[in-house]
Amino acid sequence: MNTRPFYFGLIFIAIIAILANYLGNTDFSHHYHISALIIAILLGMAIGNTIYPQFSTQVEKGVLFAKGALLRTGIVLYGFRLTFGDIADVGLNAVVTDAIMLISTFFFTALLGIRYLKMDKQLVYLTGAGCSICGAAAVMAAEPVTKAESHKVSVAIAVVVIFGTLAIFTYPLFYTWSQHLINAHQFGIYVGSSVHEVAQVYAIGENINPIVANTAVISKMIRVMMLAPFLLMLSWLLTRSDGVSENTSHKITIPWFAVLFIGVAIFNSFDLLPKELVKLFVEIDSFLLISSMAALGLTTHASAIKKAGLKPFVLGILTYLWLVVGGFLVNYGISKLI
Repeated sequence: MNTRPFYFGLIFIAIIAILANYLGNTDFSHHYHISALIIAILLGMAIGNTIYPQFSTQVEKGVLFAKGALLRTGIVLYGFRLTFGDIADVGLNAVVTDAIMLISTFFFTALLGIRYLKMDKQLVYLTGAGCSICGAAAVMAAEPVTKAESHKVSVAIAVVVIFGTLAIFTYPLFYTWSQHLINAHQFGIYVGSSVHEVAQVYAIGENINPIVANTAVISKMIRVMMLAPFLLMLSWLLTRSDGVSENTSHKITIPWFAVLFIGVAIFNSFDLLPKELVKLFVEIDSFLLISSMAALGLTTHASAIKKAGLKPFVLGILTYLWLVVGGFLVNYGISKLI
């Protein structure tokens, strides 16, 4: 058995990931809030659509491993970023708000994309996952469940990155207007429950004040914790939509990496490991996710993205408007009830 394509592929992916990690830690990237994850997929796509086809057979096995097994491992280790103690810091308000926003955003996206825009179901589910939970990381986590092709994953990531970036500039402006309706704590929950990426949530809070920033990040982490039950729900939905007759038992595919993710978060809540070791796991996790993004980019063809057309971006902007307007109304209502 020739193992060179496997090891050469992993080395190749590691080189791209190291470069993306370096570029993601520059002053330019920090200023414009461009994460190493996004840089990795852009580098991967640039290489994948130029020189990669010339030597793909020599590295393909390693690239596919990075896109599959390394991604699942990265999602599991993501649990070391979370503890259930975070929930106590923001209270029931944030938990209820996050749950309402996650469920309503996903079904709004699914209804709009599938019924009215007549889009591909896999692409709609991926976009819904990214907008509902935690951006690119959620899209990547949903990919093994939906079994979507690389170009669909890339399109969904592009949508959540574009409109999540737009949120960085619009939410601080919205805060000035909303101060007479909700306080800084509730506005932080609003940001955490409606903005796509963790980095974008932090950037918005940082541009407003420490109260908004701290509450927003914790609220966002609670939303991230909902990734595992969401993937189980998505697996059930996909099983139900396969057209199996009512007399036939439905076999639900359980995404075990999602179950392990929540298990790691529970374990991490007991604070049994030294902080240095947890920090190391988080750093390893970041590198694995960056590597997965690079592999995704390498296997994404520009022609396939072009074929997707404007509909994904129409879906993205309408979902973004729901997150901004609907999210504020939900947060305002919850603040009056709880």
